[in-house]
Amino acid sequence: MTQSRPAGRFAGRTVLVTGAGTGIGAAVCRRIAGEGGNLVLTGRREAPLKEVAAGLAAPAIVVPADVAVAEQVQGVVAAGIQAFGSLDVVVANAGGHVPGAAADVDDDAWRFSIHANLDSAFVTVRAALPHLVRARGNVVVVSSIAGLFAGPGVVGYVTSKHALIGLTRSLARDYGRFGVRANVVCPGWVRTAMADEQMDDLGRKLDLGRDEAYALVSKDTPLARVAEPDEVAAVIAFLASPEASAMTGSVVVADCGAGAVDLPTLAFSD
Repeated sequence: MTQSRPAGRFAGRTVLVTGAGTGIGAAVCRRIAGEGGNLVLTGRREAPLKEVAAGLAAPAIVVPADVAVAEQVQGVVAAGIQAFGSLDVVVANAGGHVPGAAADVDDDAWRFSIHANLDSAFVTVRAALPHLVRARGNVVVVSSIAGLFAGPGVVGYVTSKHALIGLTRSLARDYGRFGVRANVVCPGWVRTAMADEQMDDLGRKLDLGRDEAYALVSKDTPLARVAEPDEVAAVIAFLASPEASAMTGSVVVADCGAGAVDLPTLAFSD
């Protein structure tokens, strides 16, 4: 789907994107670059970060890191300041998924979920806050509709994604007086590499192809489809831009209408 691209909304501004090598993070980088922003791309794997950066029509640096580790993310922030002189926006998009209900998840799997989803956002934002205060910048945290509703058998993911909403609201409350905004986006199913893996797993269980699995999980949503990364990136770019200057502490859902459906009544509509 082609999105309109207002020119120059991020001209002269520097945006740090975590989990920038694939999916929503890569789409955000392309969107911000198309609107004149400088990019700091980070994630655990260098190769996909470089691939994304090579395709951007804007100044960009690649700094591989585990952004849930304080020393590493401090290096990412320092590199961004050295390259561009300021840091205006953080898009905390890094995350990970480990399946399992509470009784089935061991300590390592639990810690991974918290580390990949919650710690990555908290540690990144904490390192960036002095610069965001100086720039009167903002944070966009990427949660999920799993931050609003509980899916089956993903206790770590659901818990950490719920916690990201609390983190965002806390940031909004504590730092709004310093001119820093913080908002959270909750996508539903988005066609990304991580979602592809889950669709393939579902397809093996039900003897479906990937596209058929996507169709199955989205058939009861009002739009009857999943979102594309560029669509979610457009929402994130709006929240990060001056056009959303009155928005902070907001939870913005981009789920093709999934959260608007009263699931217990679906049987009555057939």
